[in-house]
Amino acid sequence: MSKTWMALITFLAVSCSFISPEAHESIRGATGLLKYDAAKAFQGYTLIPPNEDKTTYLVDMEGYIVHTWPSQYTPGQHAILLQNGNLLRGGRLPDPPPVKFGGAGGIVQEIDWNGNVVWEYKNFTPNSIQHHTFCRMPNGNTLVLCWEKKTREEAIAKGRKPDTVKEDGISPDYVQEVNRDGKVVWEWHVWDHLGTGPDQFNINFILPSKAGIVGGADWTHFNVVEYIPETDQIILNSRNFGEFYLINHKTGAVEFRWGNPCTSGQGRCPSFLDDGDQQLFGPHSVTRLESGNFLIFDNGWQRPEGNRSRAVEFDPKSKVIVWQYAAQSGNSFYSAFQGSAQRLPNGNTLITSTMSGHIFEVTGGASPQVVWEFIVPTNKGVATCFVEDTTGSVHRSYRYGLDYPAFKGKDLSKRRPFKLGCPELWRWNEPQTPGAPPPPQELQPKPAR
Repeated sequence: MSKTWMALITFLAVSCSFISPEAHESIRGATGLLKYDAAKAFQGYTLIPPNEDKTTYLVDMEGYIVHTWPSQYTPGQHAILLQNGNLLRGGRLPDPPPVKFGGAGGIVQEIDWNGNVVWEYKNFTPNSIQHHTFCRMPNGNTLVLCWEKKTREEAIAKGRKPDTVKEDGISPDYVQEVNRDGKVVWEWHVWDHLGTGPDQFNINFILPSKAGIVGGADWTHFNVVEYIPETDQIILNSRNFGEFYLINHKTGAVEFRWGNPCTSGQGRCPSFLDDGDQQLFGPHSVTRLESGNFLIFDNGWQRPEGNRSRAVEFDPKSKVIVWQYAAQSGNSFYSAFQGSAQRLPNGNTLITSTMSGHIFEVTGGASPQVVWEFIVPTNKGVATCFVEDTTGSVHRSYRYGLDYPAFKGKDLSKRRPFKLGCPELWRWNEPQTPGAPPPPQELQPKPAR
């Protein structure tokens, strides 16, 4: 081992020995697993589909790859592991999309354990495209989130102020429910629920102009579609409106909304350095918990009182946030776009900070602690040991327990690192004699325990 490598590794290892309970980031640093507290972390495998990578990775608790699914497409924009062991994954079609917004995909595929496509649904036309996300329902159907283009004239006819709509019109969101034969059996459109009431969408609500790159044609910008079997409701979430919704699957009615009462004239709008009554800023990844509460990744983007990402648990009965894990500074897991939060069976929360490829697990309670921390070690499909300029962003990641049905009968013992020779910094984050240097470590992968 060269002296330069050893000096660098020693420096990084000593730095890791001072890791606080918070999740921090730096512009440059090591990738891979940075921290692992086996006694407190939820044991399982983490599914990671990097945004610019055509491969989806299943990673064990020590940061090794145990399985992969290849694809001809980069993600559009994430993947989930079904109980039958198949991967349900969005894909980004290579042709120019009919809209120019981030998140456009065009296709959803089900891929078996061996990488074979066993089902797919494509929505990619001159006036419509699948984007961001999807959801497999208990009846086997799939909910697919889409954009539809409306002309400038159509928008004005619906009440949009002419000086706020350009020649390319606007593209509101809609949802399709698709069966195994690829037939659309149900649809829901924002366009059918316009108005200024609490159960409607105000066509003249536009994200403040300081946002610059959004608003206009990219009007509502939904990024979540989830089904709640217990209530037969669908969760939708608008990044641009800063709120999530519960939609009655039978009637299509908007039965609940929370995050930004300003959008429907129910509360104070934000102003300069004042959040007003708005609670969510650019949110993503809304899921319903067993308690009936909702877990949300609140990006905190364009927040007047300062950009700050956080994971929040919201009680819809009391309408208050009952738990949160927030970034302590602008250099701590802040992600302006995308991101996710997953509540794990042991009460911990897995957080994905998209823009830096930063995935970490925190405990619950009043003083959450980071017990697992990982930096995605790829950049556009190329493995790397260190972040130089950017690392592999990832829209969402998911942790699946060791007893998850998808793993039954599967051989996950053949594991490999993303790249040989990378320092395993998490191995130094163990109790050491005060003042002693970190122990020497080999750079080759360790055998499975």
